Amino acid sequence: MDRLTNVIRPYSWGSRTALPELLGVEPTGEPQAELWMGAHPGAPSVLDRGDGPQPLNTLIDADPEAELGAATVSRFGPTLPFLLKILAAGEPLSLQVHPDLARAQAGFAAEEARGVPLDAFDRNYKDANHKPELICALGEFVGLCGFRRPAETAQLLEALAVPALAPLARVLREKPETEALREVLSTVLTADPETTAATVRQTVEALGQAAKAVEAGDTTGSAVANLPVSIQSSLDSYAAIGRYYPEDAGVIAALLLNHIRLAPGEALFLGAGIPHAYLTGLGVEILANSDNVLRCGLTPKHVDIPELLEVVNFVSDEPDILRPIPLPDADGEELYPAPIDEFRLARFTLGGGAAPQHRRVPGATPQILLCTEGTAVLTDADGSSITLHPGESAFVPAGGPDPLIGSAVADTRSTVFRATVSV
Repeated sequence: MDRLTNVIRPYSWGSRTALPELLGVEPTGEPQAELWMGAHPGAPSVLDRGDGPQPLNTLIDADPEAELGAATVSRFGPTLPFLLKILAAGEPLSLQVHPDLARAQAGFAAEEARGVPLDAFDRNYKDANHKPELICALGEFVGLCGFRRPAETAQLLEALAVPALAPLARVLREKPETEALREVLSTVLTADPETTAATVRQTVEALGQAAKAVEAGDTTGSAVANLPVSIQSSLDSYAAIGRYYPEDAGVIAALLLNHIRLAPGEALFLGAGIPHAYLTGLGVEILANSDNVLRCGLTPKHVDIPELLEVVNFVSDEPDILRPIPLPDADGEELYPAPIDEFRLARFTLGGGAAPQHRRVPGATPQILLCTEGTAVLTDADGSSITLHPGESAFVPAGGPDPLIGSAVADTRSTVFRATVSV
């Protein structure tokens, strides 16, 4: 077992307080968006086995089978297939989608052939991998995920009574779903910038008024009163997006998407082609080891509209909220089911009265163990141990004896997430 020293990424949308509160440190005053745990070359974790600090990716490169196990290397290659993060959103992230594996491989190869530098502003594909991801809420977590049913979105656009939105509502009502969603998103993203800015300003104002009316319970005689409760309760979030991006076409694109609120412990899986954006909250995120993102808006970064439209899955779907499932043959492990093999996220709950004090953690695959609550103690076969506080993590190479994990204080609840692979 190896204690990890991890890197915090200071993206502008990051919360200034959530990560410091979790880690028990003073805020710096700067945004702290993501705490990365893994072997991604952009910000690898560091560990020390007695020869000084070394990046985890360097150790894996030196002997992949010793660190990852033969089965993982055979299945995924000589790199850790996943990246684990704690994500702290204080402002909306960009509205985005991720490519499937075939599209990522083709896109990466094409940009390499054209000689586009990896750090170029207009580069789409930073690697040849797909980027499915799963986010698990540590507190209330708010986001957007997948297209809402077109008829309901048409009702929302009509209720806002912004003249420029009326043609979009008609398309959503009159055309087949896939055709309608594609046409509306394309229209929104390719419209004249000055016209778009004016429409967005009007839409943001209408959203703010509608949100205030719902909060005050004063929607009588208004079209807002006829909106589904799920949409009424989301108006404040859409209005907030508009306050951050008052002239961005992504504000209107966001209105096409389902609004979600995850309670602590609930999770969401996001596959290829699903448009999404995280808005606020703290969560554990696990994803395939990739940095491929295609953006729709809510960002100053590159937006490649033709490529985006090829990647988006234009189908409405109700988000499937995941809850942990106890595994019958495991020692208290609860799994968040996801249709992907590059990563597997589970959790252990320890201490806190009736909960057992120790759990045995399977050691056959490479894994990262992350404490998010209480104080956890990891003990290996020779009796050496590592104590983890919230936000701290350890790497366990594949193939060793099963370590034990326990709560440092018997009557205090501790939570540990286990990130690994399926082989």
